[in-house]
Amino acid sequence: MDELIDLLDADGNYTGKTLMKSEAHKKGLFHPSIHVWLYTENGEVLIQKRGKHKDTHPGLWDVSVAGHVGAGEDVIVSALREIQEEIGLTILEGDLHKVGVFKYRHHHRSDLVDCEFHHTFLGELKVPLKTLIMQESEVDDLALINLTLFKNELANTVTSTKYVLYDLAYFEAIYQAIKERL
Repeated sequence: MDELIDLLDADGNYTGKTLMKSEAHKKGLFHPSIHVWLYTENGEVLIQKRGKHKDTHPGLWDVSVAGHVGAGEDVIVSALREIQEEIGLTILEGDLHKVGVFKYRHHHRSDLVDCEFHHTFLGELKVPLKTLIMQESEVDDLALINLTLFKNELANTVTSTKYVLYDLAYFEAIYQAIKERL
């Protein structure tokens, strides 16, 4: 779905300009996005399998919830909206804990370049996996994976190919942030 988004400079500062998401991706312009990592008290992480018809990373396992921040939208409001849309879960602002903002750039093809600043949050998943409702156009599957197993799979060149890969420092920050909360 195309939407109007705010543009950022290469340092993550708002430029005061907006553009349709599709155009920002064509031109490789930076914009804000959200990532929400949900974990259980048992040390499991919720991962989603991206829809097989997605433009980027189809069919790969990814962060619990991710999305673009709409133009003028607060990042927390965006995170809460995306959680509701993608997995049918309603949580409160106080249930989210910010990990940080991470710069990301990935060339998918000449006319599709992701240049984003991921505003990244953690939240505890307090409901059973089977109660979550997947957004059909975005998500093909949901799974819980042990945090340590997840870390080990990402570090392995064979098993890591089933995941959307971000910088290993990003994953380490997520791992440490979740470990601190357990």
